[in-house]
Amino acid sequence: MSLLEKNAALRSLVEQYGASLAQAEGLPLDSICEALNAGTMVLLGNPAHANVRPILVGQPASIKINANLGTSPLCNCPTTEAKKLQAAIESGAHTVMDLSIAGDLDALRQNMLRQCPLPVGTVPMYSAAQVLLDADKPIEELNPDALFDEIAKQARQGVDFMTVHCGLTQRGAAWAAEGGRVLGIVSRGGALLARWMRENNKENPLLEQFDRLLDIAREYNVTLSLGDGLRPGAGVDAGDAAQWEEVITLGRLAQHALAAGVQCMIEGPGHVALNQVEAQIKGIKKLTHGAPLYVLGPLTVDTAAGYDHIAGAIGGALGVVAGVDFLCYLTPAEHLTLPDEADVRAGVMASRVAAQAGEVALGTQRALAREAAMNKARMALDWEGMKQAALDPAMVEKRREAHKKEDVCAMCGKFCAVKMLRKEN
Repeated sequence: MSLLEKNAALRSLVEQYGASLAQAEGLPLDSICEALNAGTMVLLGNPAHANVRPILVGQPASIKINANLGTSPLCNCPTTEAKKLQAAIESGAHTVMDLSIAGDLDALRQNMLRQCPLPVGTVPMYSAAQVLLDADKPIEELNPDALFDEIAKQARQGVDFMTVHCGLTQRGAAWAAEGGRVLGIVSRGGALLARWMRENNKENPLLEQFDRLLDIAREYNVTLSLGDGLRPGAGVDAGDAAQWEEVITLGRLAQHALAAGVQCMIEGPGHVALNQVEAQIKGIKKLTHGAPLYVLGPLTVDTAAGYDHIAGAIGGALGVVAGVDFLCYLTPAEHLTLPDEADVRAGVMASRVAAQAGEVALGTQRALAREAAMNKARMALDWEGMKQAALDPAMVEKRREAHKKEDVCAMCGKFCAVKMLRKEN
C-alpha cells in the first residue's frame, strides 16, 4: 500500500485541495501524488486545524518560507505575539512555528491556530519541559509518557507539523558534547534531550518509541519535521561525525515513516561555510532519500550578529539551488534577543529574496516570469507594474511616496538612463 492509501487524513486533503494546489504550483496532480507517495514532497495540513490552507513542500513545488514566533522567559506578551503573527502573514510567510517557552503555552498555541490560516508547527518538547522547569525540577525527571501525551494533545489541537529530535542518539550526543566541537549542541530541543539521555543513561525515547509517534502523526496527518538536534552552531563544526550520524539516522527513520503512512521532512544544517553549503545539502538529501529538506539558513558566517538574516539568505539561495525545499527564516535578532514585528518582516523578506534568487538560478518558470515582469515595467518606467512584480510591493510604495508623481526615480531624475535614449528626449 502507498502512503496515500495508508494515510486517510492525507488522502482526504488531496481530494479536497489537490486540484487547487496543482493549479497554484503549476504541477500535474498525478505528479504531486507520485511525489507524496515517494516521500519527496509533503502536504502540510492537519484536518483538526479548522481554517488551515494546506501547502506543498518539496521541489518542484515552490520554495516555502517559515517564520518562527514565540515567547521567552524575558519577553512574554501574548499581544505582541499576535502582532508578530500578523506581520509574518502579511510579509508572505507560508508557515509559522510557535516556539514559546514561557506563559500559558496551551493558550498561546490555540490562539495561534485559531488566528492563523497558515500551517502551524511546534516543538512539543518545549511544552513538556516547561512543566518541569517551571516547578524547578531538572529535565532529567521528564517521563517519556508525558512527552508523548503532549504530542498527542497538540495533534488533536490542530498542529500541522512538529519538530521531533528522533535522530539524536546517546552516541551522537556524546560525540557533540565531548568530541571537540567549538559550540557543542546549540539546538534547544536537542540539548534538552541530550541532557535527559546523559543523566539517565538511556536512549532517546523518541527514537526507541518511534512507532508510537507514527501512530499519533498518521491519525491527524501531522508531518514530522525530523529535527537536527546536532546541527552545527559554528561553521567550523559543520560536517563532523555527530552531525552526519544524526543525518544517517534521520534517513532511516524517514523511510520507516513513509512505509507506515506518515509524512516527514528533514531539518538541517545550521552554520555552514559558503564553500561547503552545496556539498552539505546534496549529502543530506542523498542520505535522507530525497525527503523535503527544511533549512535554518544555512548561515555562511558566524560574525553577522544583527545581520544574520543576510548571512542566512546568502546560504539559503545557494541551498535552494542545491536542493533545499523549505527555508526557515532568520531575523536581525538571531543570537541576540527575541524578534519584534520589524524583525519578523525583515526575516521573512530576506528568506523570500533567497528563495527567488535560488529559483531564478534553477530556471523555475514562476521565478523567471516575475523577473521578466519587473524588467518590462522598469523599461517602461511603469511604477505600478514594478510594484506588482516586486517581492514586497508595500516597500516599493513606501520608498516612492515622496516622489510618486514623478515618472523617474529620485536618484537619477533628468539623468534617467531609460529616458535618455528615448526619441522624445
